[in-house]
Parts: sequence; C-alpha cells; structure tokens
Amino acid sequence: MPFSTGQFVFALVVAVVLSLVVFNHAERHGNRRATAWGVATFFFGVFAAVFYFARYYLRRVNT
Repeated sequence: MPFSTGQFVFALVVAVVLSLVVFNHAERHGNRRATAWGVATFFFGVFAAVFYFARYYLRRVNT
C-alpha cells in the first residue's frame, strides 16, 4: 500500500524535525559528530535518536 502525498510529507517533516532536534542537542553539548547524528536520525528515525540520547545520558551519569 503506497503512501499518499500527505502521509509522505508528514513523515518527511517528522524525520527532519527529529534530526534537527538531535543535531542541535549534539552541537550544543559539544559533540564532534553532531552532523553524523543528525543524518543518522534522519535515515533511521527514532532508533538513532533513542540510541543517541541513551548514549548521552549514560556518559553524563558515568562522569
């Protein structure tokens, strides 16, 4: 079942917003790979975002 135009645009907007949130967070906190995290989040969505934030908070707790 193919996506309609509206569904595709909605999914694209969600992917862009989520990747920008991850990129801005990584950039603000001095991550040298902020662009890579943003791109990974765009392509892999919630999985990459959850992985990034889990990694960030685990490193923050351990220091």
